[in-house]
Amino acid sequence: MKRTKTIWIYSLGLLGLLLVLQYGCKKDSSSGSQQNPNAGPDVTDVDGNVYHSVIIGTQVWMAENLKTTKYRNSNAIPNVTDSAQWAVDTTAAYCNNYNNSDTAKIYGRLYNWYAVANVNNIAPTGWHVPSDSEWTVLTTYLGTSAGGKLKATGTTYWNSPNYGATNSSGFGALAGGDRSYVSAFHNIGIYGFWWSSTAADAQNAVDRIISNTSDIVYSINYPKNIGFSVRCVKDK
Repeated sequence: MKRTKTIWIYSLGLLGLLLVLQYGCKKDSSSGSQQNPNAGPDVTDVDGNVYHSVIIGTQVWMAENLKTTKYRNSNAIPNVTDSAQWAVDTTAAYCNNYNNSDTAKIYGRLYNWYAVANVNNIAPTGWHVPSDSEWTVLTTYLGTSAGGKLKATGTTYWNSPNYGATNSSGFGALAGGDRSYVSAFHNIGIYGFWWSSTAADAQNAVDRIISNTSDIVYSINYPKNIGFSVRCVKDK
């Protein structure tokens, strides 16, 4: 009788352990999906850089800025470090912020609009640089405080106060700054700038801007030889 009771207690203990393990696995799986329920497919550019993506409304966006140094067909994009050349260039070019390649690991690279518009295609296969109207689809979907919903939280990559930042969209916008048409580097921590593929006129193109002091996404036309960040959106 004593032996039977011991076996019964052991069996109950084993069953309890199995239930705990099963519950723990389900909990881990559930919490993982809650952390990023809108994760899209990863995408790899021609340089081998891998980007996460996020589903926002009807669109799939890269969750990181573009880093490629080559077009889709493997042709090199010129890396222009010289200030005088950048200031007058009307052909495709990219640079690293402050000409420091380490910045690309965090903020991606800066591209002039001529690189964005190049027929060799700067985006990975199956993706493209969003038009002005596609940016509008994004911000309209997010509605009020769209900039805050796009911005990464905290003050590591945005200067204080990083107003309204929630990153509820998963977009993870960073304040990567710019390289101006007089070739000075500006605004890391203060502004994030992203090109659209839409030209405004012969000299200017449409871009989007988010600042550390606002939760609004601004649409402004800037000269095509400025260096801005690029995000890509998935083809439909």
